[in-house]
Amino acid sequence: MTVDSADHRLRRARRVTLLSLATNVWTTVLLPAVGLAREPDPVRVTLGVIGLLLFTVAQFGVLHAAVTPWLPAPARRRRHVALAVAALLSLPLLGPVAAGSWPTWAWLGASLVGMTPLLFRPAVGAVAVTGVLAACATVTALTGGPLPRALLVTGAVGAGVAALTWIQVWFWDLLVEARQGQAAQTRLAGAEERLRFARDVHDLLGHDLTVIALKAELAERLAPVDAARAAREAAEARRLAGTALTRVRAAVHGYRAVDLAEQAAAVGEVLRSSGVRTTVVPPAGEVPQPIAADLAAVLREAGTNVLRHSRAGWCRIEITREDGAVTLTVRNDGVRDDDGPDRLSGGLRGLADRLAPAGGRLRADAADGVFSLVATVPVAS
Repeated sequence: MTVDSADHRLRRARRVTLLSLATNVWTTVLLPAVGLAREPDPVRVTLGVIGLLLFTVAQFGVLHAAVTPWLPAPARRRRHVALAVAALLSLPLLGPVAAGSWPTWAWLGASLVGMTPLLFRPAVGAVAVTGVLAACATVTALTGGPLPRALLVTGAVGAGVAALTWIQVWFWDLLVEARQGQAAQTRLAGAEERLRFARDVHDLLGHDLTVIALKAELAERLAPVDAARAAREAAEARRLAGTALTRVRAAVHGYRAVDLAEQAAAVGEVLRSSGVRTTVVPPAGEVPQPIAADLAAVLREAGTNVLRHSRAGWCRIEITREDGAVTLTVRNDGVRDDDGPDRLSGGLRGLADRLAPAGGRLRADAADGVFSLVATVPVAS
C-alpha cells in the first residue's frame, strides 16, 4: 500500500491501533511469566526468560509491520522470519518451564494463534493453527502436563486473541484505504482539470491552425505565379496566427485567475478531511488578481504547514480588506512555542520575497500553543 507517512491523522490512528494490539500481546505473554515464577530450576528460568524476550521482541516487530504500510516488503518478510525462529526456539527454552504445574508454552502458543491474522490468509492460517496445537500437544506430552487444559488455553484463548487482532487490523486497513481513496480523488481531480484544459486548447487552436496551414500552403503555390495574391494569403495567415495567440492568452489568463474565496474554501476542505476543525472567513469583496494570486500562494503554504508541522485540532482562516490593505490570517493550535515551521524556512522566506515587490509583509508567530501566519498586502482604494 502507498500512503503518506507524514499524514498526522493516520499516524495518530496508527499509534492507537499499535497500542491496542500490544495490549492483546501482553495478555498472552505475561501469563508465561507465571510459569517462570513457579519454576524452581534457575537454569530453566534463565533459558525461559531468554526465550520469552526473543519471542516478545519478534512479536512486536510483526505488530509494528502490520500497521506500517510504507514498510518495504523485504523488511516485512525479515520480521516474519524472526518470529518463526523465535517461536521454534521457544519450544526447548520455555517448554520445560514449570512442567506439570503450569501450561507455560500453551500460553505462548495462544499468542501465536492470535498472531495468525497478521501473518496468513485464512486457509493458510488454519494450517498454522493446527501446527501450533500439535506443538502444544507435543510439549505437554513430553513435560507431563494435562493435555486438555493446554489445548484449551492455546486453542480457545488464542482464537479470542485472533478475533480481536483481526478486528483491529481490519479497522486499520479500512482507514488506510480511505486515506488512499482521498489521495486518489485529489489526483483524479487534477488529471481531469488538465484534460479539460487540453480539450479547451485543442478546441481553440484546432480550427485556426488548420486554416493557417491551408493559407500558408496556398501562398507557397501562388508565389511563383501571383506574388500579390500570395502576399495577401501570407498576411491573412499571419493575422489568423495573431488572433489564435490572443485567444490562447485569454484562455490561459482565465485559468490563472484566482478566486481567493474559493481557494480558502478548498484549503478548508482539505484540512477538514484531515480531521482539523476549520473555520473560513472569506473576503467581503473582490480582491485584485495580482494580490489574490500572491495570497493564494501564502494560503496553500499555510495549509501545508498546518498538516506537516502541527497536531492541529482547529484552524481559522480569515481574509479581511480594510485600511488600504488585504490581510490573510491563518491560526491553528497544536504547536509548541518553539515548534511549527521555522520563521526563516525556505517556504516562508520565499513567500515573503514574493510579497515584497507589492509592498507586502509576512509575519509568523507561535505563542501559547497557537501558530499564527499573517500576510498583509497594500491595495489601492
